[in-house]
Amino acid sequence: MERFDVIIIGAGLSGIGAGCQLRRRCPDRRVLLLEARHAIGGTWDLFRYPGIRSDSDMHTLGYAFRPWRAGEAIADGAAIRAYIDETAREEGVTELIRFGHRVIAADWSSAGARWTLTVEREDASRLTLACDWLHACTGYYAYDRAHRPSFVDEAAFAGTIVHPQFWPDRLDHAGRRVAVIGSGATAVTLVPALARTAAHVTMVQRSPSYVVSRPARDPIADRLRAILPERAAYAATRWKNVLLGQVFYRLARGRPRGVARRLIALVRRELGAHYDVARHFTPRYDPWDQRLCLVPDGDLFAALREGRASVATGTIERFTRDGLLLADGTQVEADLIVTATGLEILLLGGVTLSRDGTIVDPAASLQYKGMMLSDVPNLSFAFGYTNASWTLKADLVAAYLCRVLRAMRRRGASSATPRVRPGSVTEVPFADLSSGYIRRALASLPRQGHRRPWRLRQNYLLDLLALRFGSVAEEIEFTAGVTGPRDGNKLEENTWARQRR
Repeated sequence: MERFDVIIIGAGLSGIGAGCQLRRRCPDRRVLLLEARHAIGGTWDLFRYPGIRSDSDMHTLGYAFRPWRAGEAIADGAAIRAYIDETAREEGVTELIRFGHRVIAADWSSAGARWTLTVEREDASRLTLACDWLHACTGYYAYDRAHRPSFVDEAAFAGTIVHPQFWPDRLDHAGRRVAVIGSGATAVTLVPALARTAAHVTMVQRSPSYVVSRPARDPIADRLRAILPERAAYAATRWKNVLLGQVFYRLARGRPRGVARRLIALVRRELGAHYDVARHFTPRYDPWDQRLCLVPDGDLFAALREGRASVATGTIERFTRDGLLLADGTQVEADLIVTATGLEILLLGGVTLSRDGTIVDPAASLQYKGMMLSDVPNLSFAFGYTNASWTLKADLVAAYLCRVLRAMRRRGASSATPRVRPGSVTEVPFADLSSGYIRRALASLPRQGHRRPWRLRQNYLLDLLALRFGSVAEEIEFTAGVTGPRDGNKLEENTWARQRR
């Protein structure tokens, strides 16, 4: 049985980033990446629907250690996929990946101080691998299924129904009437992209979302690139966007009514006084109760102004032969219906965790620093911010993992386990967003505490201080032992002694 220092699950944006950081900061560690699919890129390779693009700027969605060089700050899926692939090749991470390897289960052995992974290959055969540390970069949703509610009389519809997560390669929408069910990031991306060649596109939403227009190119980034070295310009743009994002988020949470009025006024400016903004673009919730939807260069609003697209707001009563019937009697004619109804959250990629043969339920654990689980040794995961770019947190987590690994070596420790002092933490839900995909998944997600390091802070600056400069021993139990050989077949039993802080 092969044994590695670190195994990373997933070769998407987070997994490749973690592999790069381990190569840079812990070059002597033996690292392996396991990817269930056959390509690098994760989300950005899986999603192929028209118009797929980032929902935040690439100066913060990109890696801190590798500048985003393209001119567009809001990039399409192909450009992001290429960026991830180029990063992996340049950093020597591609050679560490085994494709077509899906991790089914992982069991921690206290006696051996190792994780034993059950891995399924594409031919359905299985193998076992061992590692000292397991790092999950599996994203936050299931790749093989999506949230897909059933509608009355779906079978009556004479056209095609498709979910964006499983977009057919040869689906032709040109000249067809399209209905997109949904009002989130996927829907506002699809509508303008489909409207370029479709006969007409209708966005059918149960209730509106906050939609914000932003330039596809960052003019300040362009000016900085003209006068500064590449890395300095990238760092300055990244920090500019981080700080502006944090200021806007705090303002929205502190003065929600004022921010809501401003956001709605911007939409009214885009669409004109005649448009029913109150009905179609005035949400019932405060800004950042759910994520804001970003539209580069106002492309959604342009499609609406030009009549290539429209919005229908209301509850769907049933499908008809020729489209949809809403509860208020509105009929939406369609040849193609796209159910942009959301994702299904899946923590750790669905891997079954156990400790010495006993199943570990992440929902019964407390998250630690947004990257580990209470009472689970040598396990970390990447889970991004809900109010900022995913990679900001993933970068911090990967760098912190390297700090922990180096600290363990200095201490002669074989395991590091977050421990909660009894009675010291009040538990609260994992996330405070009101989005449907979050509410549906809360029962399966780990909880958080009211104080650090058990508090999940949606604040990059605070996390930067804590994860880059804070103590790695904060409420962590290090256990020392003699590590067995790495020849794969003769793993020795370890002799343990407790090493307290």
